[in-house]
Amino acid sequence: MSEAERKRRFERLVSSLSSDLYRFALWLCGQEALAKDLVQETYLRAWRSLDRLQSDAAAKSWLITILRREYARTFERKSLPIVDMETAVIPDENDLSPEQRAERALLRDGVSRLPPRYREPLLLQVVMGYSCQEIADQLGSSKSAVMTQLFRAREQLKEKLQGDGVTGNVHELF
Repeated sequence: MSEAERKRRFERLVSSLSSDLYRFALWLCGQEALAKDLVQETYLRAWRSLDRLQSDAAAKSWLITILRREYARTFERKSLPIVDMETAVIPDENDLSPEQRAERALLRDGVSRLPPRYREPLLLQVVMGYSCQEIADQLGSSKSAVMTQLFRAREQLKEKLQGDGVTGNVHELF
């Protein structure tokens, strides 16, 4: 593959997946600046190893894996301050009613309080739209383990939200 073709392929991947990567990074770290840095580091590593990507259809999973590893590396490099999920800026917030904004804030808080082994599969499914099998592949786990983690995540989230006074179906809040 020529350098020009390689560059075009990479630009195509970046333009089609950048918003998904940023959204997932923001959910992982809860900080806009860090999320942007994670996405940039992901692109840098992806560019270096682009020749290893066998199929463009696998690019989303490949980039998510790189992003997750980059996020894990941030803890090796430095200690990050904990930021409350309520401070994350979400587009179209003004289109929501005050009740919907309050429910979204409670939901984000509930998700952020889930243990990482439950939070990550839930975010991969809800935010990124991955199937259970795709999540299992991402996490190096079995499909049945992921299904159990998702069930437990939803149950724990439901308990937390009902404890906070949210009524209704937790699945509708996603």
